[in-house]
Amino acid sequence: MAFRTLALSALVASAAAFAPASVPVQRTDVSLNAEMSKSIPFLVKPEKLDGSMVGDMGFDPMGLSEIQVDLKYARASELKHGRICMLALAGMIWQEYLPHWPGAAYETRNIFEAPASVGWAANIQIFLFMSMLELVNFNKVYGEGEPGDLGLDGGMMSKMTAEQAKTRMTSEIVHCRLAMIAFTGAFVQSLLYPDMKLLSMLGGPP
Repeated sequence: MAFRTLALSALVASAAAFAPASVPVQRTDVSLNAEMSKSIPFLVKPEKLDGSMVGDMGFDPMGLSEIQVDLKYARASELKHGRICMLALAGMIWQEYLPHWPGAAYETRNIFEAPASVGWAANIQIFLFMSMLELVNFNKVYGEGEPGDLGLDGGMMSKMTAEQAKTRMTSEIVHCRLAMIAFTGAFVQSLLYPDMKLLSMLGGPP
């Protein structure tokens, strides 16, 4: 129960971290010639979201782009969180439905009990791997180049045409956004209904 409370507090705190101190109010006396957002047609497209970035749909109802000095950093952060959520969702489903390593430490199917069940050694391994990946790619986040490109594609992107690469990058950012929403839903469902498996609400195995 303590771990669930801590996890929920961390989720709320991480969401609050992205909230701007003061959200700029959009003017109502907008010119009729102003370009409207693709995703929210009744709002004016944010100035910085000019379509130059892959996957830019002009979605920024909170005005977060106005307080961002470097949109490349924001995009790299978006990709990072999306990739983590895709891995997390896959892990949550595996935890509940697929085979585990043998041993008492890996028996639990509860996603909140699993970190404590496996002990410190397994958790430290994950932490060290994440830290190493962050340190190795630290300069790529703040430097030039494509946001989120960690060089882990085995050279596949370099062999594609510009149009093919754009399609792949658009597909990734769309899946990242969907994964973040899905992870939030799965996390809350697991907190509220700990005895109900994730896919059961979708008609999956109980």
